[in-house]
Amino acid sequence: MRTRSDDLEILVNVVDSGSFSLAAETMGVQVAKVSRAVSRVEKQLGITILNRTTRRLELTEEGRRFVDSVRSGLQYLQQAEEDLSSGGELPKGKLRVDAASPFMLNQLVPLIREFKQAYPDIELELTSNEGYVDLLEKRTDVAIRIGKLADSTLHSSFLGKSRLFVVASPEYLSRKGLPNTPDDLSQHEIVGFTRPKSLNVWPVEGVDHIEPTIACSSGETVRQLVLAGNGISCLSGYMVRQDIAEGRLIVLLDEYSKESSDRELINAVYYRSSQVARRISAFIDFIKPRFTL
Repeated sequence: MRTRSDDLEILVNVVDSGSFSLAAETMGVQVAKVSRAVSRVEKQLGITILNRTTRRLELTEEGRRFVDSVRSGLQYLQQAEEDLSSGGELPKGKLRVDAASPFMLNQLVPLIREFKQAYPDIELELTSNEGYVDLLEKRTDVAIRIGKLADSTLHSSFLGKSRLFVVASPEYLSRKGLPNTPDDLSQHEIVGFTRPKSLNVWPVEGVDHIEPTIACSSGETVRQLVLAGNGISCLSGYMVRQDIAEGRLIVLLDEYSKESSDRELINAVYYRSSQVARRISAFIDFIKPRFTL
């Protein structure tokens, strides 16, 4: 007996959302319908796909292999349907994009007008968050994430690496002097992050962890404080390359820089089974070669 594709789509949504109720809310159906669909799939296959506890859902090993195959199959089916129905037309509809404020302001915003000219029928909805967002909970189609990705049901597209720079303003350095070695940093004001603490780990030889004298939750706030002469910080190139090129910030301790760190990695993440696959592909393919990381 063949399993119905709508039941399979419900199953994938349950796995991605982690609960029957959230999957039901996302799909706009009743929880009972979601539960029946999953039970129907398990009965037809004769296996347990999800172990249900009062606290969470957990995929069995057989269920994990099955859902991975189903996800790929649904993607191909959806892409074939979209290609046929579009008739060569440009993708259209709403696309919800999330990124941390510094990346949104410094990298995405300058590209939006050109993107809209290329894809006038895509309705962009842009949100900024300093931490990771739950794509399903926040109704987000694609998110730009900085740093190493955790294992998850999300799919990703690697966008590039953005080198880290230790920087300060000329005005600050004229007052406090130039740090010539990593040890000299202890004599300076440090602008860093409240969380995650990994953002206060600098890729500098002999420096394990920086304790900021001013801590912020927003990378853009850190940048503005450094530009205003409040201290030294370590920021991504996508934020400060132009500041460096135009002399507003000075690169420090470059000869002590370590090999690349996880903070330099930039990815777009999304659910491959999403109904907006063509819009996501159009967006990623457009922005990737235009970044100044």
